[in-house]
Amino acid sequence: MAKTLPDIWRIELTVPARTVAAFESALEPFADAVSWFMNASEDEEGEWTVEAVVRQTPDRAAIDAALALVAAAFAVAVPEPRIARVPNTDWLTENLRNFPPIAAGRYFVHGSHFEGRVPWGRIGLMVDAGTAFGSGEHPTTMGCLLALDWLARRRRFRRPLDMGCGSGILALAAARTWPVRVLATDIDPAAVAVAAFNARRNALAARVAAAVSDGYASRRVHAGRPYDLIIANILANPLTRMSAELARHLAPGGVAVLSGLLGRQERQVLAAHRRQRLRLLRRFVIGDWHTLVIGR
Repeated sequence: MAKTLPDIWRIELTVPARTVAAFESALEPFADAVSWFMNASEDEEGEWTVEAVVRQTPDRAAIDAALALVAAAFAVAVPEPRIARVPNTDWLTENLRNFPPIAAGRYFVHGSHFEGRVPWGRIGLMVDAGTAFGSGEHPTTMGCLLALDWLARRRRFRRPLDMGCGSGILALAAARTWPVRVLATDIDPAAVAVAAFNARRNALAARVAAAVSDGYASRRVHAGRPYDLIIANILANPLTRMSAELARHLAPGGVAVLSGLLGRQERQVLAAHRRQRLRLLRRFVIGDWHTLVIGR
């Protein structure tokens, strides 16, 4: 019998340009991913759309309250959230249809529908779009893969951690690049199940361990420290809040790959990690999205 997938919901707001960052932050606690874009009919100072994707029924009352606080702070009208359920079948079919193989450095990411061969010299990773966030097509995932490729040309790692693993694609990439065990964690049990499934289908179950963890709080994460490589493809605010915990779990001489942040959020994220005596080693920019490689 086919497994019933959880509903996916989309929340959209139309807000003045100067308030985009604040309304984005207001939606982050309720969402699995948040993005924004300029409306086609507007200029940069006009109205923008903030869009959030949620994998559970949105709490309308809580969302309205969060939006009202931001609106009051900026003395603007409270935006009316447009909330709609995205049919699972349409979501998965559309993702598969628009998910051609992707090359990022040495990595070649493809879905199970791909019938060709992995190009010579590339590392093949099979991850279907739509199973969990992080199938390779988003600039943040692409940036992390390029960062791993860059790091692989410079050093070896023995104890990697993929924090906020989603589909597990970055843990798979690390396990394929260095013959080591990788811990992949996520706060969402569904994402952890998907990451474990993807590890099995890529013949990496012996190298990738997937576990539920609220950030660095679980015993599993504590037991594995210190990590010489931490990959965290999440959002700017969680990255900022977790900077001290990342530093505590990072080995001397360790490196972290941070993504899920927009260019305008880089200063905030870097400042938090510089307070932990971590410095920027390399930056990867894809469109508006930045991926940072930092280290001691």
